[in-house]
Amino acid sequence: MSTLTESAPGYRARRTLPVGVESVRQLKRRRTLAMGLVLGLLPFVLVVAFAVGGTPGGANGQITLMDTATRSGANFAATALFVSAGFLLVVPVALFFGDTVASEASWSSLRYLLAAPVPRARLLAGKLIVALWMSAAAIVLLPLVALAVGTVAYGWGPLELPTGGSLPTGEALFRLALVVVFVFVSQLVTAGLAFWLSTKTDAPLGAVGGAVGLTIIGNVLDAVTALGDWRQFLPAHWQFAWIDVLQPQWEWAGMLKGSAVSVAYALVLFALAFRGFARKDIVS
Repeated sequence: MSTLTESAPGYRARRTLPVGVESVRQLKRRRTLAMGLVLGLLPFVLVVAFAVGGTPGGANGQITLMDTATRSGANFAATALFVSAGFLLVVPVALFFGDTVASEASWSSLRYLLAAPVPRARLLAGKLIVALWMSAAAIVLLPLVALAVGTVAYGWGPLELPTGGSLPTGEALFRLALVVVFVFVSQLVTAGLAFWLSTKTDAPLGAVGGAVGLTIIGNVLDAVTALGDWRQFLPAHWQFAWIDVLQPQWEWAGMLKGSAVSVAYALVLFALAFRGFARKDIVS
């Protein structure tokens, strides 16, 4: 089959299933629209919660990021990231990566894509690229909407820091952008897990649920202080290292270590996905 297609007039492997076509296919799916709606509505839910519960205040004299949420739009955006980074943002990443291949298998359309013929590596690479940019868009969407909603609700102003002092608006936006980048990088482990599981099963919920479940297990293990320094090898240990950026003098060490751990795990998992998919017997 490979020899015949490669010698067929006009056939070019690089022209099969362009990323643009795959992007349109994924954007039109209801799960994409539903996830975008959930992320877009969260800031409004938080505003209502603060309106009902009153202005947050520090307990026992201690001020946290949550306590500064209503002081400016920038503070509100940072708080929205804080409450969602641990779990909510895990869901769209697991969904976009875990559903991408497994759903094709469950619909019995995967074998037809390969019979087109689309080279397996190209098919998987295209789906990986689309899942990456869609996950990045989901992670960016939340703070952008939160910044807009927070500015309308609480005004445009500097980012007031829990440790005292404040950052000018321009500097605050730059640091929040760094936070968003780190949050995306820290989610690459979940992405790798979901993508690898998606190539191993034809049950999309299994791939998505497996990735979310393993991420939760990582969070639980990180809470076991008896593990000592071994926790530093867990991606969950560094998921809130970005808090160090929201200080008068920021610290890079935690973010750099967390990024290195996440990228290392992700590269291994992506490699396993490509290796396994290249040898997989596609029957559905």
